Amino acid sequence: MPRSVNSVASRQRRKKILKQAKGYFGRRKNVWTVAKNAVEKGLTYAYRDRKNKKRTFRALWITRINAGARLHGLSYSELMGKLKSNNIDLNRKVLADMAMNNPDAFAEIVNKVK
Repeated sequence: MPRSVNSVASRQRRKKILKQAKGYFGRRKNVWTVAKNAVEKGLTYAYRDRKNKKRTFRALWITRINAGARLHGLSYSELMGKLKSNNIDLNRKVLADMAMNNPDAFAEIVNKVK
């Protein structure tokens, strides 16, 4: 009996990886083994950095809130503690946006909790 090889599936699998490697430099875009390694590593980085993105944005928001709070004589931790005790439920994303783009509204919030 002749040996059966499913070349259709193999070719499609390779084409899928090479399509994902489109835009890579040099052999990474057109040599199967190199492209496969590059795409796998890229997908690993993508998974990792979807988590890191949340971490980075939270740090940015905290920095912006702290800068805004210090203009009004409070530290970040004091402001967040007072917001919590006064039952003002604004998340860090909204507070950071207000501190940067709408300082008057941010000042009102700070004065309310002082």
